[in-house]
Amino acid sequence: MSQLVLQEQRLEHSPTLNTVIMVENTLRNMEESVISIAELKRKLPKQINHNTLKIILMYLEESNKIAVTIKGITWIHNPNPSLRKAISRGLEL
Repeated sequence: MSQLVLQEQRLEHSPTLNTVIMVENTLRNMEESVISIAELKRKLPKQINHNTLKIILMYLEESNKIAVTIKGITWIHNPNPSLRKAISRGLEL
């Protein structure tokens, strides 16, 4: 989604930091490797507006913390410095 659309949605309603952290923690700590939006909503400790959740998911995807595919959402962020170093030194195929 383009930046302009994202900015227009933020004017309507922006998620709070606590809500973003709640969604992020739920995705980071899930047992499944892939989760649907409906499942994510059920696993969240508090109810969340669907549009607010979409904004949070767009943010997390743009910041490379999650991958959103047809099959669902998966957590991909790994802050391990050794992994980052290995990736930067790795060979490109």
